[in-house]
Amino acid sequence: MAVGLTVGSITNELGAPSFVHSFFSTISAHCEPDGWGSQFPHLMNELYQGRLPHGNALLALGELRLAKATLSKLPPSAVVWDIENREVRPPWGNNIASHITSLGNYFVTSSGRDVFDVLERALAASAEERRDAVLQ
Repeated sequence: MAVGLTVGSITNELGAPSFVHSFFSTISAHCEPDGWGSQFPHLMNELYQGRLPHGNALLALGELRLAKATLSKLPPSAVVWDIENREVRPPWGNNIASHITSLGNYFVTSSGRDVFDVLERALAASAEERRDAVLQ
């Protein structure tokens, strides 16, 4: 079953649980030298754990943008599939589309949308509509 991000009545499907875990694992591994949630507490300790209160949506949006800027400087080969076991590789290995040039555009939803874009729009909607973002 796929993981989706819901704000109000709109749900955006992200992908398999292992894929979503990889997205957050990659952010933590490359952007949080002091451990999970140390730099991006709203993304990692609230949203990833299942619920981001709408009052923190703009803070999480800022964290997301900083994470994307950082990951955009790293090659796709630096992906972290599972932060708890860095030896695990994605099921597709290094067989990725040629248009994927960095970790900033590596993660694409099961429907072909950029995960950073999907999350950015959802977090903006969460703040604007004053509705929590739910990841499940």
